[in-house]
Amino acid sequence: MNISGMFDVGVTPQEPSFEGQNGVRVGRMAIQKRFHGALEATSRGEMLSAMTVIDGSAGYVAIEQVQGTIAGKTGSFVLQHYGVMDRGQDRLVLEVIPDSGTGELRGLTGTMRIEIEDGKHFYHFDYDGI
Repeated sequence: MNISGMFDVGVTPQEPSFEGQNGVRVGRMAIQKRFHGALEATSRGEMLSAMTVIDGSAGYVAIEQVQGTIAGKTGSFVLQHYGVMDRGQDRLVLEVIPDSGTGELRGLTGTMRIEIEDGKHFYHFDYDGI
């Protein structure tokens, strides 16, 4: 199945547990989202990032637990994020952690793609298993 929609995101800076060295900037953020559309849900998570001294080169990882409904089925699941920017060329993978689904979302598998257009956030979620 493939669903798409919009989401709102908020980030709250947190204190990282270490400082970057040699020009690397390390960041830590609490994230909160509200998904709209076929995925009606809220999520909370945490993100770690590192930005290099080269413009457009950075990376981030995040864990985000999503609670809500997909096509009328209720439960939760966890998304793992892996993002890399190589001098402006980005690669982003969001994947459902195996066996993280609960309730009617037990068995959920899938990947999510994110797009940002004119400051608005959109998701495209390819999923299976429910």
